[in-house]
Amino acid sequence: MRKIVLQMMTTLNGRLDDPLAWMGTVGDDQYQAIDRLYAAYDTVLVGRVTYEEMAAYWPGALSEEVGTETNRKMARRMHDYRKLVFSRSGSQALTEWHNVDQVVAADDAALAACLRDLKARPGGDIHLSGGASLARSVVGLGLVDAFHFFVYPVTSPGVSWFCGLSQRYDLRLIGTQTYANGVVGLHYEPLKDQGAERAASFSELLV
Repeated sequence: MRKIVLQMMTTLNGRLDDPLAWMGTVGDDQYQAIDRLYAAYDTVLVGRVTYEEMAAYWPGALSEEVGTETNRKMARRMHDYRKLVFSRSGSQALTEWHNVDQVVAADDAALAACLRDLKARPGGDIHLSGGASLARSVVGLGLVDAFHFFVYPVTSPGVSWFCGLSQRYDLRLIGTQTYANGVVGLHYEPLKDQGAERAASFSELLV
């Protein structure tokens, strides 16, 4: 079965929203590590706001052939991935990009059913990219199979990863890595005996 892998930048206190408010540089060694993770994916799960940010950057990074070769390789991957953009209503049109589908999931039950079906289909791993509300909802449903955090050496007020969970959530450390810009990479998996479902419910999951 395919895995859903949550991979995102974060702060020491676990902030996941508004990265422009706190995120520093992404060094080439960090880009290379991210690209190695990207090689296992063929699908990206994303909320509408984060999708629009991606659509505003990656096509230009690919067509203009600027930046490092690692960044251009990531741009090619983002172009080729199947991109599923989740929304509660589907009322807002998306910026056009290659291989994009909008998925309407009105509540947690619809979201969980869609993701279970996706995981059961053949293919590579599935990258849960964000934004904050989508990531928290999928974590709360117990459907994330692995976590890759890139932790920046900064604290910042905002929405944190696990604040919506109603009970303890245990993770097993798989590996760590440090980067030249001071970022620490952390790889976790949830303990398997916690069950497939979580009771957490978020009233503002998807935009």
